[in-house]
Amino acid sequence: MIYQLIENGRVDEIADILADDPNCANEPVALSQDETATAHPLHRVCDAVFEGKITDEKAVEIARIFLEHGARVDGNGFEENKDTPLIAAASLHAEKVGILYVESGAELSHGGCRGGTALHWAAWTGCAKLVKSLIDAGAPLEKRCADFNMTPLGWALHGRKYGGDGNLQPQTTCAKHLIGAGAKTEDYSGENLKFLSPDDAADKELIELLGNAG
Repeated sequence: MIYQLIENGRVDEIADILADDPNCANEPVALSQDETATAHPLHRVCDAVFEGKITDEKAVEIARIFLEHGARVDGNGFEENKDTPLIAAASLHAEKVGILYVESGAELSHGGCRGGTALHWAAWTGCAKLVKSLIDAGAPLEKRCADFNMTPLGWALHGRKYGGDGNLQPQTTCAKHLIGAGAKTEDYSGENLKFLSPDDAADKELIELLGNAG
């Protein structure tokens, strides 16, 4: 029932339920009655954004209601390779929700799916404002993911090539934020450059930036 209210943007009804029973703010939520898989409500808010059910702005409004009624910003604890709500926001394109979670004190260094932190995922999906928010909050720049042994900068470059045409400019901005904050470029420049092509006009700016930084 809670997810149906989330995906329909029923803020007042959610607030009424949580006022009556604050425990609901942290109870695992299924996507439907037929689903057995569950996730924390703050994660499900991000699912609704990814599925196009609600806007990022509406999701922020809903997430605030959950937080105000005691929802734990990191969900129900940390499991290896399991996403926290912040990682869910970064990987599911719920950028404004992710910024809210950062501002609410979410853990920044946990490795979720594929061992990627929220900064890895935000860089890959091209959520440039969330990348900046994470950097400013002290997210680790050089932590390497479990599956690919890459830093967030590597994920930004990989996402630039494989994350979809709509993300190209945001991912360039993500890489600029990371390099400007001091991310090491050695693994992603010169002969070791993996994801950019000198023959691609759209890649030239990043290639030059990596070369200058390295």
